[in-house]
Formats: sequence, C-alpha cells, structure tokens
Amino acid sequence: MDYHQDRFDDYSLLVFNKKELLAVLPANKVGSTLYSHQGLTYGGLVLAKSLGFKDVLSCFEAILMFLNAQKIEVLELKLLPAIYHLQPSEEVNYLLFKTNAELKRTDVLSVIDCNNVLDIVSNNRKRGLKRSQKNELIVREVNECGAFWNEILIPNLKKRHGVPPVHTLGEISNLKQHFPDNIRQFNVYKNDEIVAGATIFETEKVAHVQYISANELKQQYGSLDILFSTLINSVFKEKPFFDFGISNENNGQQINNGLIEWKESFGARSITQSFYAIETKSYVKLKDILI
Repeated sequence: MDYHQDRFDDYSLLVFNKKELLAVLPANKVGSTLYSHQGLTYGGLVLAKSLGFKDVLSCFEAILMFLNAQKIEVLELKLLPAIYHLQPSEEVNYLLFKTNAELKRTDVLSVIDCNNVLDIVSNNRKRGLKRSQKNELIVREVNECGAFWNEILIPNLKKRHGVPPVHTLGEISNLKQHFPDNIRQFNVYKNDEIVAGATIFETEKVAHVQYISANELKQQYGSLDILFSTLINSVFKEKPFFDFGISNENNGQQINNGLIEWKESFGARSITQSFYAIETKSYVKLKDILI
C-alpha cells in the first residue's frame, strides 16, 4: 500500500501470539477514528487459517483494547465479502453483535456463481454478442495497461464524471509488476485498434472487475458483450465467483439502476458488504462470551 502513503495516515495493525502472526488489520487513522483501510477495495480483519473462534475473539479483543489505550474511540470496519473467504470465517460478525456495533453502510455487489451460471435471457446481450462477431472483435490479455488507461479509461472517466481513475497508470503498472498473476488486463480490439477493456483483480476464489470501459461505439460493436462472455465463460470459468463489484452511489444509500441491471443481464446476482462502527471501549463486552 506504499503508493497510498501520501493520501492516508497508515495505522495498520498486526496481532501476534509471541512470534506467531495471527491477524492483520489494514487500516488508516483519521482523528480519533481508525478505518478499515479506505484505500483498499475490500478490507476487514485478515486471519490465519489455523484460528478457531476463541483465537479470533482474543485477536478482536486485543485490537479494541489497544486502540482504546491509544485514545482511538471508534473502529470503522468493513467486512470482507464471504465469497473471498478461503474457508468459513464469520466469527467477527458475531463479535460485532456482542459489541453493539452500528451498521453504517451496506454495499451491493453483483456476483456470478461460476458453478451455477445462469442462462443469458437478455436480448440485448444476445444481440450484442452477434454484433461483436459480425465486427470480428478479438479479446486479448495484454501485459501492459497503458493503451486501456490512455485511450479508453481516462478519456471516458473525464468525459462522463470529470475524474481520473482511482489508480494512475503508474500506480496500476507498479501493482501489476509486483502481482502479475493477480492483476490482469484484457482488451478488445477491432482491426488491432483497442475499443474496450477490463482490469481484473484475481484472488484464489474470485475474479473481481476493478475497471470496465469502452469507447463510444460499444453498442454498435458489442465490445463489452464479447469481453464478458469471454471472461465469464472461458478465462475464469473455473473460478468459483466472478465479481462485477458494487453499483452503489451516495455512500451506499442508492443504487444505479441501469448499472446493476446491466450486470444482472450477464447472470450476476446480489450479495452485500457491510460497514460497521465499533466503540473501542466495547472490548469489555467480550469478557462473558465463553462459558
């Protein structure tokens, strides 16, 4: 997270039992509040596979006690969506209940279960795929993000929203260099000219779409239809889940209807990611759990 250091006051925590690392909490501090890192797409308490309930309880209690001693009054924790878990792990959900944590926000993610892919019933998707074939579009994985960033993504975001991508080209290139197997770039070409693309963040269980964009001829070409048909049904067909990400706006309070319907037209359905605020003094409420 070094490239975020100028934007966030990093306050990430490590929890040890003697020399054994048990848990990691990527986090940043703002005043008297600690946030599950605001510079990360997903966050939460990352736990060692070996931990049982009692161990997670001890880690969570230790974190709250430490923060309280450091005069940090509130921990704002975003939970990692369950599809990213490598094994069942919702101990923290129970501990949030016990500490009377306040639900602050809920985002809606559109996800495809690749072991139970729904049939495409959308006529728009079917027509788009036919247009892509008629236009002889080709999907390629490439090693560099430059063409997609400079020719498609940056111009689109500037025109539609007046903002740049969250990651600069330098940042995404640096991340891709360090994690070549986890950050993958797929572009769509017509006659060797890039017309669309998607940047995928890949984990052991999930292919997450971090960026999607296409030029103004996407409807005429069907460029996104061939792109996601290829990704879902070919490239990542063995991956348990394909995650289109959220469609929320205004701090989670509203959902972009056109965007979520577009994702659902590929067969995606909704899961949620929750954000909680916990008073650090609530560590005392964890004392009576085990009997």
